[in-house]
Amino acid sequence: MRGILLGTDLVDVAEVEHALRTFGDRYLARIYTSTEIAYALASPSETARRLAARFAAKEATIKALRASDVGVDPRSIEVTRAPDGACGVALSGGAAVAARRAGAHSLAVSMSHEGSFAIAVVVGERAGGSVSRLSTHARRRGAHRR
Repeated sequence: MRGILLGTDLVDVAEVEHALRTFGDRYLARIYTSTEIAYALASPSETARRLAARFAAKEATIKALRASDVGVDPRSIEVTRAPDGACGVALSGGAAVAARRAGAHSLAVSMSHEGSFAIAVVVGERAGGSVSRLSTHARRRGAHRR
């Protein structure tokens, strides 16, 4: 049986703007990979929103992997971009270890920003995982049929 891993996070863009003004390059280097920084800085008017969306994706990934107690370095979670603009998540170091521990077979990310907020949702598939009791119970009761 397989299970679903799910994480979401909402970030106030103003908090990222404040961190950029207060800590500058130290903030960037502590949270983001060089590729993420280059992408965000390529559009100065969008920098804070792009970073906020990536921060949300990192947090959502940690939640999906149930790794909030492990202390995963945010730079071990990189938001990638395909040539067509689609985003993905690449894991290394502690994040990759957390993914193996969670049995994550694959992860997908969706990000958006509007006004002063950025949001990300990460969905993963757990190979060999078990389905939650709630969805098992719903299946037995026929709740999955409409």
